[in-house]
Amino acid sequence: MSVNLDTVDRRLLAELQRDGTLSVDQLSERVGLSRNACWRRVKRLEEDGIITGRVALVDADKLGLGLSVIILVRTSNHDPHWLARFRDAVVSFPEITGVYRMSGDLDYVLRARVADVKAYDRLYQRLIAKVPLTDVSASFVMEEIKDTTVVPVEIR
Repeated sequence: MSVNLDTVDRRLLAELQRDGTLSVDQLSERVGLSRNACWRRVKRLEEDGIITGRVALVDADKLGLGLSVIILVRTSNHDPHWLARFRDAVVSFPEITGVYRMSGDLDYVLRARVADVKAYDRLYQRLIAKVPLTDVSASFVMEEIKDTTVVPVEIR
């Protein structure tokens, strides 16, 4: 469901995505609003669920989680009980940072962050112990060319 946002709302979102630590005063100056008008708009964007949270982004390499893994999953089972087990399993692993149900040949794509290949193997062993999977393959990211949390908000 798309929401109608004006240019100022989009500028607010762009600024907050670049730096979520901006004070209301700094933000209002950047988008050309009074402090109170800026605060009201940000509160509305939060209440409308457009702004869903504010987080600190961390450097995974500096935390010893330098290996990014893309995990491709196929399953022959698509019943609700299996899906519930799969969901419970993947959300229970902090190493798994993204899970996507796909159309086409693949059933699921998972993103994970681990220290090394041995750590990935431990994750894999824990995953298949929790839920039966037909086919699992992994690709290790050699270079992250672009990895962003920014959603494009410009008017098209």
